Amino acid sequence: GAGFYLNATREPWSAHYRMYDYVTRELPDLVEAELPLTGQKSISGHSMGGHGALVCALRNPDLFSSVSAFAPGCNPTRCPWGIKAFSGYLGDDRESWKEWDACELIRAGARVKELLVDQGDADNFLAEGQLQPEALREACEQADVPLQLRTQPDYDHSYFFIASFIEDHLRHHAGVLSAIR
Repeated sequence: GAGFYLNATREPWSAHYRMYDYVTRELPDLVEAELPLTGQKSISGHSMGGHGALVCALRNPDLFSSVSAFAPGCNPTRCPWGIKAFSGYLGDDRESWKEWDACELIRAGARVKELLVDQGDADNFLAEGQLQPEALREACEQADVPLQLRTQPDYDHSYFFIASFIEDHLRHHAGVLSAIR
């Protein structure tokens, strides 16, 4: 369900729900132990995974060289899904929720070189107020964080949306990573 790529602090989730640690530490260690990689990393995701990519990159700007997302949940402390999930995973202290919210992280001073986000304008979750890309735009503008927020006409939340623009995202990450070498 709604994992939100965080480390839970409330029972029963706190014993084993450490999605953030898995994505930022465990998974990279496993991959790097098996493959001859350079150590440079990019992160991307769709929907909940897009939210996770933004949060992981903002919390670890030295770990991830570039970040992109497709239709991410941008401001979960201020949307119905986020409030329900954060209450369950983190408890009632809403101040502690901010460390798992991309907009709140940016408002608090977290920075990355640039964010690339694609959002379909026919996405039903956009209409429901769950994704809130405009909150991300506003946070980035106020904090002077470079954001490419591209609204894609007539695209929804589907695989076809991702498949249509994934090459742009891969080229974006490749450009950042090749410039580092």
